[in-house]
Amino acid sequence: MATQHTIESGSGAGGVPRLAAEGVTVGYGTRTVIDALDVTIPSGVVTTIIGPNGCGKSTLLRTLTRLLKPAKGAVVLDGEDIGTLRTRDVAKKLGLLPQAPVAPEGLTVADLVARGRHPHQSWLRQWSSDDAAVVERALAMTGVSDLADRPVDSLSGGQRQRVWISMTLAQGTDLLLLDEPTTYLDLAHAIDVLDLVDDLHESGCTVVMVLHDLNLATRYSDNLVVMRAGAILAQGHPRDVITAELLHEAFGLSAQVIDDPVGDRPLIVPIGRTHVRPSLNWAPNQRK
Repeated sequence: MATQHTIESGSGAGGVPRLAAEGVTVGYGTRTVIDALDVTIPSGVVTTIIGPNGCGKSTLLRTLTRLLKPAKGAVVLDGEDIGTLRTRDVAKKLGLLPQAPVAPEGLTVADLVARGRHPHQSWLRQWSSDDAAVVERALAMTGVSDLADRPVDSLSGGQRQRVWISMTLAQGTDLLLLDEPTTYLDLAHAIDVLDLVDDLHESGCTVVMVLHDLNLATRYSDNLVVMRAGAILAQGHPRDVITAELLHEAFGLSAQVIDDPVGDRPLIVPIGRTHVRPSLNWAPNQRK
């Protein structure tokens, strides 16, 4: 069984949590992926879930958004069991960007972002000038106002991700969950999207992401949740969490951890079997 590293959240604490999983067990069919897991998402910060492929990162995110129902335990949103809330009410509280979302062919950017207002519509409350103002504000916040009349399927990958994030913002929530928002993006577009995420955080959003790129995760996160085999190994600020020992335990990765020369976070330098200076005297499976 994985040994959890108990680390104080420090600057990642961020105040009273709005979202937590309490003893959740969840899986697919007869296969259990997460068993009796507890995690609290700090409010007002960027939390990123990292871990090797198949460890349960996306499963945990989907459980936090109620897309997956736990066999045991509960997800608590603003003090209430999320399983007891109406779908419309959940959508008013949190926004989700799934992996590789697809828009209907020919749908314009403005129409897609407007769909974020659906949770606020009913036969008693139709589209209003307030809804239009929220959509305009969401387009402006993500820097895609000039794309409003363009078909979504005509955009670049980075532009599409900004548009999808804009749609989640149009829901009017300040709690955003993003499942691998940089997937299929080149590095420049990935940085662009993560800079946007950082802007949203600065504007008051609580953000939860799943990322594969460890160095981007450490640079853009205030709180890391490190998973392995459906369990949490460590949680806290990247400066407190990321060590060579933890990387080896979580990923089986030999690496050195150094100071990032352009930021205040750790930088991970992976070490393979080749292209390593002989003077380093580093064995591939050595811990440091």
